[in-house]
Amino acid sequence: MADLKFLNLLAKDYPNVRAASAEIINLSAILALPKGTEYFLSDLHGEHEAFIHMLKSASGTIKDKIDEHYGAVLSESDRDGLAALIYNAEAELARRKKSEKNFDDWCATAIYRLITICKSVSTKYTRSRVRHRLPKYTGYSMDELLHADDEANRSHYYSQIIRSIVDCGMAEEYIIELTEAISRLAVDYLHIIGDIFDRGAHPDSIMDYLEHYHAVDFQWGNHDIVWMGAATGNWACITNILRMNISYNNFDMLEVGYGINLRPLATFAAKVYADDPCEKFRPHVLEKNKYDQVDEDLAAKMHKAIAVCQFKVEGQRIMAHPEYHMEHRLLLDKIDFENCTVEIEGTVWPMRECNLPTVDPADPYKLTEEEEYLLNALEASVLNSEKLQRHIKFLFSHGALYKKINGNLLYHGCIPMTEDGEFEEVEINGVKLKGKALMDYLDDQVRKAYFNPDESEEIGRSGDLMWYLWLGGNSPLFGKAKMTTFERLFIADKASHKEYTRPYYTLIKSREHCEKILAEFGLDPRRSKIINGHVPVKIKDGESPIKGGGLLYVIDGGISKAYQKTTGIAGYTFLFNSRFMALAEHKAYSPLQEDGTQEFHAPSWRIVDTLPERMLIIDTDQGAELVQQVDDLKALVDAYKRGLIKEVY
Repeated sequence: MADLKFLNLLAKDYPNVRAASAEIINLSAILALPKGTEYFLSDLHGEHEAFIHMLKSASGTIKDKIDEHYGAVLSESDRDGLAALIYNAEAELARRKKSEKNFDDWCATAIYRLITICKSVSTKYTRSRVRHRLPKYTGYSMDELLHADDEANRSHYYSQIIRSIVDCGMAEEYIIELTEAISRLAVDYLHIIGDIFDRGAHPDSIMDYLEHYHAVDFQWGNHDIVWMGAATGNWACITNILRMNISYNNFDMLEVGYGINLRPLATFAAKVYADDPCEKFRPHVLEKNKYDQVDEDLAAKMHKAIAVCQFKVEGQRIMAHPEYHMEHRLLLDKIDFENCTVEIEGTVWPMRECNLPTVDPADPYKLTEEEEYLLNALEASVLNSEKLQRHIKFLFSHGALYKKINGNLLYHGCIPMTEDGEFEEVEINGVKLKGKALMDYLDDQVRKAYFNPDESEEIGRSGDLMWYLWLGGNSPLFGKAKMTTFERLFIADKASHKEYTRPYYTLIKSREHCEKILAEFGLDPRRSKIINGHVPVKIKDGESPIKGGGLLYVIDGGISKAYQKTTGIAGYTFLFNSRFMALAEHKAYSPLQEDGTQEFHAPSWRIVDTLPERMLIIDTDQGAELVQQVDDLKALVDAYKRGLIKEVY
């Protein structure tokens, strides 16, 4: 009876044998197609221009398509120009408008060439699926151009359609939409393995772009989870995201992008630190603000003010959560103001300065009345940021702590492990868990903390768990013994700044331990890989992104400009298509120049695994779902034929 009830529901979409059979045929055709290209990126850290370029170029595969089709026809300069048009259509159109004598003719030629590339990247899809990736209003004519197969009349047909596009004044818009269609078809599915936020100027622009992307998922990173915690109103998380982004001069993103009102902080900081140069707190300026050009002296004061608030509210959270075992990070009460030193885990360190007028040595973690007022105002601003809350909900709806897809395991940080290679038992909310069970529990509790705090098992203020996952010693998203923010700000001796990684990062060099992780998540080590982010791979120091004998790939290579001196490169991307897996190593992104030109650097590709035979959709997780749909439709057809359900025509 339960099956019949389900089939009656299915019959509403497929009301007769003919309709159900037609869908069986459609799904069977899809199952026979090659698997689409999966594209993996990690640790974007607000570098929106570099990220969008990587995605639109598909890490250089678009240029390969151009060379394949036009290598013997066009000059290298013309091929580079076609690539530039696909990577950044608006900028290239603006440049060509100034340089081309007959811009309309150039547009007509560009459309023809773009159709060739679009056809090339769409060959592995059904015509129906291609249509779904085409724009709403111009998609019909693009479909016609892509699939015109009358050789005798095709040239005339093409020229008529393209000329009508130009004559209607639609050429520029058409070219932009066609380049976007190429990008959507080149990458079937996008996996972001954590850390969209912080350091770089515009994570908000990345999220705006991804909200409209056809297929994307996220494996949350620690820099994502602290923003997710901030979106609950948690003060420990809010102070962290503000401190980090003020320290990187990201005022445009905070105030213009997300509408977070920083005036109360500016007023408070200017008053409290009026005579303090706050020299160590001056921001790292990776990009200048366009709209919110805060004076660097004021920014330094704001940085120091919010950092002190952070250390106070974090101390309160540590004392509220003894199960976090973070007592060693209670540092404000360890300051000797008379001698300007601080004792950390038995070592006394000289401090750069001790001008902390809002810290009461008798009760150092108590907020002043003005600080309380400030944090209430900042919380209200974060909670009422429509765009921020929308972006966080998108992270929840399209993300998780980890993902299993097509035989691979994706996660950002680590799986907590002991030095002897066993899974570490971690206590959260009085519950002790390890391995996959720990990750599942944390995922569930994070969701409840945001959407249903009354149903969560969290002790303390909502969002405390997200704060712990941001910097906790046994957090699978952090993977280090401690975060030394206080030391980096107040202690000159760099020996105090060291953040020691957990045993996981040594263990994954061994194939045995990578196999153990895969098996814990129900995956076959003979056919599965781990795609991992979080810790930048220092190529210049001889490190390799490939671990565990080829079972694990760390793809954080420094997309963030803040890391590139450390890594020696500008990021990795990982690709998994129907024939192979490959790792791309990128050079630094070159921004658009004032004259409209831009230099693009081809990444270095390395094929890391070749499939024994071409992988079809039927071999994927999506294929398993489609096979189930086919079985359900066959059961519906059988019910129609048996007279159990009445057909409707």
